[in-house]
Amino acid sequence: METYTSPTLSFGHRTPGSLPNAIHYAIGDCDLGAILVARSPQGICAIFLDDDAPRLRDQLAQAFPAAALEEAAQFLQADLEQIIRLIHQQPVDASITLDVGGTAFQRQVWTALCDIPAGQTRTYTQLAESIGAPKAVRAVAGACAANMLAMLIPCHRIVRSDGSLSGYRWGVQRKRAQLLRERGCVRPHKRWPCPA
Repeated sequence: METYTSPTLSFGHRTPGSLPNAIHYAIGDCDLGAILVARSPQGICAIFLDDDAPRLRDQLAQAFPAAALEEAAQFLQADLEQIIRLIHQQPVDASITLDVGGTAFQRQVWTALCDIPAGQTRTYTQLAESIGAPKAVRAVAGACAANMLAMLIPCHRIVRSDGSLSGYRWGVQRKRAQLLRERGCVRPHKRWPCPA
């Protein structure tokens, strides 16, 4: 049995407001539904999940309105397979390069999210405290909501102070399913939606 190890993420930071001019993307299928992986020349810039594959391209166009979008399934096949392996808790390559926008505060939150081990959760308050901003709980929640890299920047590991699941950009059912998978409660390749 292969052992899951989290990848090492290399963050390439764009200046706030700057967007890539050209983005290649591929759409596939994973246990959580349809998945889109997009790459700029600097690295992976978006990972979206949805029930409807055609909607994924529309979401990418909304996120990067000035970019020339080009479907490149063959070019991105390795990236797509690697992200799907990550979702399925299978070994992945040691390093993944990201092209991340956002403010300095958002990037600080996203970096802290990556420090949360698979199978564990933190509250918004704990995350705010971990970055030295204990009063910025709402801003931390906003940074989680602005994350465009599903699963790689694991905002699904953030829960309410009472431990319950809160909103998730890609659906609370997906959040629940991935947390169960990370805790070893869901066998690999079990198609979502999982029972509550």
